[in-house]
Amino acid sequence: MDILEVLSKNLRFYRKQAGLSQEALANAAGLHRTYIGGIEQRRVNASARNLQRIASVLDIDAYQLIRPHEW
Repeated sequence: MDILEVLSKNLRFYRKQAGLSQEALANAAGLHRTYIGGIEQRRVNASARNLQRIASVLDIDAYQLIRPHEW
């Protein structure tokens, strides 16, 4: 599976699990809503720093965003 696909699916899963919209997650992480949407749509390559910011808001370890899961 492609890393961008893994990231996309994981981000969407953890975001929804946290009950956050793309906009709410973006605001909490200090990012723009379209950036979060771009990651979820596999249009944006997220930096490690931004993945850490997103993971912090989601209260998970950053590696969980790029680790393949069996959903």
